[in-house]
Amino acid sequence: MGAVAKSSAGLLMFRRREGLELLLAHPGGPLFARKDDGAWTIPKGLVEPGEDPLSAARREFEEETGFVIGSCPLLALGQVRQRGGKIVTAWAFEGDCDPSALVSNTFEMVWPPRSGRRQRFPEIDRVAFFEPVAARRKLLEAQATFVERLERALASP
Repeated sequence: MGAVAKSSAGLLMFRRREGLELLLAHPGGPLFARKDDGAWTIPKGLVEPGEDPLSAARREFEEETGFVIGSCPLLALGQVRQRGGKIVTAWAFEGDCDPSALVSNTFEMVWPPRSGRRQRFPEIDRVAFFEPVAARRKLLEAQATFVERLERALASP
């Protein structure tokens, strides 16, 4: 029997300015420091055993960004399977924030490799708003599907 795929849940904030803009997160730490296109993500994290995915999505959004979303309508964007097998479930909501106000939780890892030194890094080192074409380019390939689903949902009557 194969290993059970890990499951993550997240939230995609969007706003309407000149057009649609989506808030994406750039992973922190040295492994992503020089990566840009194809490396960004929606704020998301692992769903703990027995945890409701939507509760996990809300918790992870707040932990990774420091932004509290409160109660607002959420639009289900479904699931995608990332290249490594992880299943990501997402919801979108309309909101706004100042990306420079990001306050992310941190993680610890040995860096440099095999040095024995443990260092702390932010889970998310920056967030930014992107219009849909740029968002699809910035996002991990599988998560670009969320942009398409959001655009379709917003275009529906």
